[in-house]
Amino acid sequence: MKKIILSAVFLCITAIGISQETESKYDENLAKSLNADERGMKKYVFCLLKTGTNTTASKEETQKLFEGHMSNINKLAKEGKLVVAGPFMKNDRNYRGIYVFNVETIEEAKTLVATDPAIQAKLLEAELTPWYATAALQETLKIHEKISKKKI
Repeated sequence: MKKIILSAVFLCITAIGISQETESKYDENLAKSLNADERGMKKYVFCLLKTGTNTTASKEETQKLFEGHMSNINKLAKEGKLVVAGPFMKNDRNYRGIYVFNVETIEEAKTLVATDPAIQAKLLEAELTPWYATAALQETLKIHEKISKKKI
Protein backbone atom coordinates (compact mmCIF):
# COMPACT_ATOMS: atom_id res chain seq x y z
CA MET A 1 0.00 0.00 0.00
CA LYS A 2 2.88 2.38 0.84
CA LYS A 3 4.41 1.69 -2.56
CA ILE A 4 1.13 2.57 -4.29
CA ILE A 5 0.79 5.82 -2.31
CA LEU A 6 4.44 6.76 -2.92
CA SER A 7 4.02 5.98 -6.61
CA ALA A 8 0.90 8.14 -6.78
CA VAL A 9 2.65 11.03 -5.01
CA PHE A 10 5.65 10.69 -7.34
CA LEU A 11 3.37 10.75 -10.40
CA CYS A 12 1.55 13.84 -9.12
CA ILE A 13 4.82 15.69 -8.46
CA THR A 14 6.12 14.68 -11.88
CA ALA A 15 2.91 15.86 -13.56
CA ILE A 16 3.09 19.23 -11.76
CA GLY A 17 6.74 19.64 -12.84
CA ILE A 18 5.93 18.81 -16.44
CA SER A 19 2.97 21.20 -16.54
CA GLN A 20 5.16 23.99 -15.17
CA GLU A 21 7.83 23.29 -17.78
CA THR A 22 5.32 23.44 -20.63
CA GLU A 23 3.68 26.63 -19.35
CA SER A 24 4.15 29.27 -22.04
CA LYS A 25 6.33 32.27 -21.34
CA TYR A 26 5.55 33.78 -24.73
CA ASP A 27 6.74 37.37 -25.22
CA GLU A 28 4.87 38.82 -28.18
CA ASN A 29 7.01 41.96 -28.39
CA LEU A 30 10.24 39.97 -28.43
CA ALA A 31 8.84 37.56 -31.02
CA LYS A 32 7.86 40.46 -33.28
CA SER A 33 11.22 42.21 -32.84
CA LEU A 34 12.99 39.02 -33.98
CA ASN A 35 10.56 38.38 -36.87
CA ALA A 36 9.66 35.04 -35.33
CA ASP A 37 6.81 32.98 -36.72
CA GLU A 38 4.27 31.22 -34.47
CA ARG A 39 6.86 28.54 -33.66
CA GLY A 40 9.49 31.11 -32.68
CA MET A 41 11.43 30.26 -35.84
CA LYS A 42 12.58 32.16 -38.92
CA LYS A 43 14.50 31.74 -42.17
CA TYR A 44 18.27 32.17 -42.39
CA VAL A 45 20.91 31.17 -44.91
CA PHE A 46 23.54 28.70 -43.71
CA CYS A 47 26.96 29.03 -45.33
CA LEU A 48 29.54 26.27 -45.25
CA LEU A 49 33.02 27.63 -45.92
CA LYS A 50 35.42 25.24 -47.63
CA THR A 51 39.02 25.47 -48.76
CA GLY A 52 39.09 27.37 -52.04
CA THR A 53 40.98 26.75 -55.25
CA ASN A 54 43.69 29.39 -54.71
CA THR A 55 46.80 27.49 -53.69
CA THR A 56 49.36 30.02 -54.92
CA ALA A 57 48.82 32.91 -52.49
CA SER A 58 51.89 33.83 -50.48
CA LYS A 59 51.90 33.64 -46.71
CA GLU A 60 51.83 37.46 -46.48
CA GLU A 61 48.96 37.74 -48.98
CA THR A 62 47.00 35.03 -47.17
CA GLN A 63 47.50 36.79 -43.84
CA LYS A 64 46.29 40.10 -45.26
CA LEU A 65 43.24 38.46 -46.87
CA PHE A 66 42.30 36.74 -43.62
CA GLU A 67 42.62 40.03 -41.73
CA GLY A 68 40.10 41.41 -44.24
CA HIS A 69 37.99 38.28 -43.74
CA MET A 70 37.83 38.94 -39.98
CA SER A 71 37.08 42.65 -40.48
CA ASN A 72 34.27 41.72 -42.84
CA ILE A 73 32.83 39.25 -40.31
CA ASN A 74 32.79 41.98 -37.65
CA LYS A 75 31.19 44.48 -40.05
CA LEU A 76 28.42 42.06 -41.08
CA ALA A 77 27.79 41.12 -37.44
CA LYS A 78 27.45 44.79 -36.41
CA GLU A 79 24.98 45.29 -39.27
CA GLY A 80 22.90 42.35 -38.01
CA LYS A 81 23.43 40.42 -41.24
CA LEU A 82 25.62 37.73 -39.69
CA VAL A 83 24.36 35.98 -36.56
CA VAL A 84 26.92 33.21 -36.20
CA ALA A 85 30.39 32.65 -37.61
CA GLY A 86 33.22 30.42 -36.63
CA PRO A 87 35.97 28.13 -37.82
CA PHE A 88 35.94 24.37 -37.79
CA MET A 89 38.69 22.49 -36.09
CA LYS A 90 41.10 20.55 -38.31
CA ASN A 91 39.19 17.97 -40.37
CA ASP A 92 39.68 15.82 -43.44
CA ARG A 93 36.81 17.33 -45.46
CA ASN A 94 38.30 20.76 -46.26
CA TYR A 95 35.59 22.40 -44.13
CA ARG A 96 36.93 25.70 -42.84
CA GLY A 97 34.02 27.38 -41.08
CA ILE A 98 30.42 28.52 -41.11
CA TYR A 99 28.35 31.66 -41.42
CA VAL A 100 24.69 31.95 -40.57
CA PHE A 101 23.29 34.94 -42.41
CA ASN A 102 20.24 36.79 -41.12
CA VAL A 103 18.65 36.89 -44.57
CA GLU A 104 15.89 34.85 -46.17
CA THR A 105 17.25 34.17 -49.65
CA ILE A 106 20.33 32.70 -51.27
CA GLU A 107 20.56 35.81 -53.48
CA GLU A 108 20.83 38.08 -50.43
CA ALA A 109 23.49 35.81 -48.93
CA LYS A 110 25.47 35.81 -52.19
CA THR A 111 25.80 39.59 -52.01
CA LEU A 112 27.13 39.29 -48.44
CA VAL A 113 29.54 36.47 -49.32
CA ALA A 114 30.88 38.61 -52.16
CA THR A 115 32.16 41.15 -49.60
CA ASP A 116 34.59 38.64 -48.05
CA PRO A 117 38.19 39.19 -49.27
CA ALA A 118 39.17 35.54 -48.64
CA ILE A 119 36.28 34.37 -50.80
CA GLN A 120 37.03 36.98 -53.48
CA ALA A 121 40.62 35.66 -53.62
CA LYS A 122 39.35 32.06 -53.74
CA LEU A 123 41.12 31.08 -50.52
CA LEU A 124 37.65 30.07 -49.33
CA GLU A 125 34.60 28.82 -51.18
CA ALA A 126 31.05 29.35 -49.91
CA GLU A 127 28.22 26.82 -50.15
CA LEU A 128 24.82 28.39 -49.33
CA THR A 129 21.69 26.62 -48.10
CA PRO A 130 18.35 27.97 -46.82
CA TRP A 131 17.94 27.17 -43.12
CA TYR A 132 15.01 27.36 -40.69
CA ALA A 133 15.95 27.81 -37.03
CA THR A 134 15.05 29.61 -33.83
CA ALA A 135 14.66 33.37 -34.19
CA ALA A 136 16.49 33.63 -30.85
CA LEU A 137 19.71 32.86 -32.69
CA GLN A 138 19.91 36.58 -33.48
CA GLU A 139 20.52 37.26 -29.78
CA THR A 140 23.72 35.17 -29.74
CA LEU A 141 26.12 38.04 -30.40
CA LYS A 142 24.63 40.17 -27.60
CA ILE A 143 25.17 37.31 -25.19
CA HIS A 144 28.66 36.62 -26.56
CA GLU A 145 29.71 40.21 -25.82
CA LYS A 146 28.76 39.63 -22.18
CA ILE A 147 30.83 36.45 -21.81
CA SER A 148 33.91 37.32 -23.88
CA LYS A 149 36.82 38.98 -22.06
CA LYS A 150 38.90 39.33 -25.23
CA LYS A 151 37.52 40.90 -28.40
CA ILE A 152 38.24 39.32 -31.75
